[in-house]
Amino acid sequence: MTSDHTQIQTFCIGALTGLTLSYVYNQIKASKKSRPSSSPSSSSNSSSKSSSGASVCAAYARPNILTLQPYRCARDDYETGLLLDANENTLGPSLSSPDTQELERYPSPYQIPLKQKLSKIRNVKPENIFVGVGSDEAIDMLYRIFCIPSVSNVITTPPTYGMYKVSAVTNDVQIKPVPLSPSYDLRVPEMLEAVDENTRIIWICSPGNPTSKCVKSSDVRKIASSFSGIVVLDEAYIDFAESGSLCHLLETYPNIVVLQTLSKAFGLAGIRCGFAISSKEIIELMNRVKAPYNLNKLSSAVALDALNNYSTLQKNIKLLIKERERVKSSLESRPYVVRVQQSDSNFLLFELKRNAKLIYQVMADEYSVVTRYRGAEVHCGECVRVTVGKEEENEEFLKALDGAWERVEGEKSL
Repeated sequence: MTSDHTQIQTFCIGALTGLTLSYVYNQIKASKKSRPSSSPSSSSNSSSKSSSGASVCAAYARPNILTLQPYRCARDDYETGLLLDANENTLGPSLSSPDTQELERYPSPYQIPLKQKLSKIRNVKPENIFVGVGSDEAIDMLYRIFCIPSVSNVITTPPTYGMYKVSAVTNDVQIKPVPLSPSYDLRVPEMLEAVDENTRIIWICSPGNPTSKCVKSSDVRKIASSFSGIVVLDEAYIDFAESGSLCHLLETYPNIVVLQTLSKAFGLAGIRCGFAISSKEIIELMNRVKAPYNLNKLSSAVALDALNNYSTLQKNIKLLIKERERVKSSLESRPYVVRVQQSDSNFLLFELKRNAKLIYQVMADEYSVVTRYRGAEVHCGECVRVTVGKEEENEEFLKALDGAWERVEGEKSL
């Protein structure tokens, strides 16, 4: 009996191994067969411009995603009437205050009113917008749509936002980092040189985090015309930048995906609402893959309210920019500050003469002022990142910085 069991186990393991290897081989084969070479030498400006969102998806999306049948519910077709389709508790929730949002009902699957309002503000069509749980949902989704685990790779430009790496590791995708220049500019030739037949996505953060610097439009055009895969522009902080969004490039380059969020300039980090703007074909794939009701009703209602008060947002942005420049000048006047990076965002990256990590810790532990140490990242030695807050908050930060510097320097001299 034991011998029979052993033979059966051996057979099953062998069969499963064969099936697994066969699947991986076929995925790699299909991946290589379904898309053109994306090396700079084989791509031309004209070919990229003449391509469409459909051709980008056909060449770069995973085959199983292209044939995926999305989860559908009756609310996709009927949102009004006597709704007895989704097994909701129509008696409603047990809340201490009146429920004005009909929280017993699932939210709209595709957030049409929110997309319509966003489309007017960003000057794009509603069908070019995906709404999700912050930008992070869209980041992870792009990996799942376009990257084959253990096969595909992506290009990042450190120092940059950490979730590109987290999502890559989670989805078993190789990262090929091409660091920014010491002045925090894209090194376009090196980025394009790093592209190979398995490169699916190039991640660009603009304004950068932690660099706070916008990339050049000409650099993005060069990359998007030379690389036929997905070029992601993460514009989380774009409302603070004088140069404005590069959404208009979508008209020429259907392989660009622009990520934006309501967490920064809109002051709504707590509702976790972000969106992607791209060709309707790429957005369609994102809608296929997303959870049926990914954004909750409360977040959607608050987001729509904020978008309806866009003029207030613009006033707040002007106030923050004014305060940002005041804090920047104040930092530059301190002899122990080596440099303060010019900012296109709502934060400042500044370099100290020495002991940045220790000073960061002293500020947090002894002054209860929490900033972000960035000295471990490329081209950010002895750097600290600070968010621009209200005037009184910024003054408290500056006092804490002075106190921490004096404390650390005093202890070092003993």
